[in-house]
Amino acid sequence: MSYSNKIHDQAFDKYLQNTRNWKFQFSLIIAVIAIGGFFLYGALSNEMDNPEALQIGLGVGLMFIVIGFISGRSNSNNRSWDGVVIDKKITKTRKDIGSGRRDAERYIFTVFIKSENGKVYEIRDEDDETVYNYFKTGDKLRHHGGLNSYEKFDKSGDTIVFCNACAFLHDIEEDVCRNCGCPLLK
Repeated sequence: MSYSNKIHDQAFDKYLQNTRNWKFQFSLIIAVIAIGGFFLYGALSNEMDNPEALQIGLGVGLMFIVIGFISGRSNSNNRSWDGVVIDKKITKTRKDIGSGRRDAERYIFTVFIKSENGKVYEIRDEDDETVYNYFKTGDKLRHHGGLNSYEKFDKSGDTIVFCNACAFLHDIEEDVCRNCGCPLLK
């Protein structure tokens, strides 16, 4: 029973860097599409001419680039902290599925975690109780800030483990994530 030292493996740093790069590259692609789309709209439509359409496209494109940069940096400043599962709750709701059909019955599974400084955090899943069942009231947890994931202190009775990088579900006997290649913290 302990928190894993594998959290310091370079595979996690590589995963985070690749995620940041992907977010920024995706925002660049969307920006180019927006700029090109507005330029074509200005060239082909009678409602707006270039350079006005191109200027709007450049503004929208710049907005996507800024969003990509901010989202790529958003998790890098999160700190790790320890906490305890203090409660769990299942909420039954109804969701409108539209087209005059009956509402669908849904369940929201919530795990409440109190950090060492007293702040309460929630893990919520809709219609999937896997994470809800994984955590037990009283479990000691560590939140890994950059990854925005949780690691249990005592994994001795577990049959599954989640990858702390990509959240892929694994059998407890596995050592490396099949999805992202990061070590499993167990």
